[in-house]
Amino acid sequence: MSNGSFGKKLLNSILPVLIAFAIGGIIIFGIGENPFETYGILFEKSLFSARGFANTLHYAAPMILTGLAIAITFKANIFNMGVEGQMLFGAFFAGIVGASLPIQNSVLMKLVCFGVAALCGVLFALIPALLRAYLHVDEMVVTLTLNYAMAKVLEYLASGPFRDQGSGYVRTPTVSNAAMFQRMGNTRLTPFFFLTLVIFIIMYFVMHKSVLGYEVTAIGRNPRFAEAVGMNTRRKIIFLMCISGALAGIAGAGYMLSDQFSYTLNFSGSPGLGWDGMLIALLGRHSPIGILVAAVFYSALKTGADSINMYTNVPKEVVAVIQAIMILFLAVRFLDERYGLFRRLRAKTTKKEAK
Repeated sequence: MSNGSFGKKLLNSILPVLIAFAIGGIIIFGIGENPFETYGILFEKSLFSARGFANTLHYAAPMILTGLAIAITFKANIFNMGVEGQMLFGAFFAGIVGASLPIQNSVLMKLVCFGVAALCGVLFALIPALLRAYLHVDEMVVTLTLNYAMAKVLEYLASGPFRDQGSGYVRTPTVSNAAMFQRMGNTRLTPFFFLTLVIFIIMYFVMHKSVLGYEVTAIGRNPRFAEAVGMNTRRKIIFLMCISGALAGIAGAGYMLSDQFSYTLNFSGSPGLGWDGMLIALLGRHSPIGILVAAVFYSALKTGADSINMYTNVPKEVVAVIQAIMILFLAVRFLDERYGLFRRLRAKTTKKEAK
């Protein structure tokens, strides 16, 4: 990638963030608060204090994995929109296994939980992968539909067969101590974050230094050419979807074993860790390094939202507004040789001047 291309991608990621914060600042000013002071509190409590930064890293961990799960398929022009469902599926059964198996060895128990979660993610991803590879069915439609189907299935399982009967609300039994990741110090950070970093490093080399990484790029740019030079694109599509599903399942298991410890109907939050991963992949421009930075930044917004609510009169929903504006402007390519917004505006201005 040339320096110019990298610079444009970087600016296309930074500009939506700056615009979102500028509009958010106007809203905060309209409330009667100082936007600079508000943003200062937000980032001070989430990035520039030891405990806050540790908590930010904790919440970033599953989003790094869901971001990678989306990026590896998007780079090949395969749109796995089912990461949320795959993550929930993996989390649910990681929680059931972690609560029911009588394994006392902590390492073995966690390995079993992660293995089950990865398998669940793969099984979920196989359905749209096979339909896309052999029947040319649009995987975006299939995965989006399956997300909601999976949420309903898990709601039934959590409410009925796997419900913790001793609880006053719908949830599954709490995982055993052997399955739990223990917190570090007085923070929420657990060893799961460091496991996430190991997976991140592996995925970085897979996407940038391996044959598979080059094949992903080739399929994304020109699938017909990739097929013509001997690449089995069907097999690669299935393989990439399985990797994506496994990453999503592991993200769900990690969040289950390090934060939630049982499955509830709002386990993933709103809009959900899988959907957050999509924004992070867009913000990071499907680059592993970009996804790492974007996940930490996005997590800082989430953890800092409670702080601004506590120390100012600004409601934490303002952060949700900033996130929504960010998503809106991430869809705009400001700098692009052919389709960039600035280029089109300049071309229109030039035509008017010529007339």
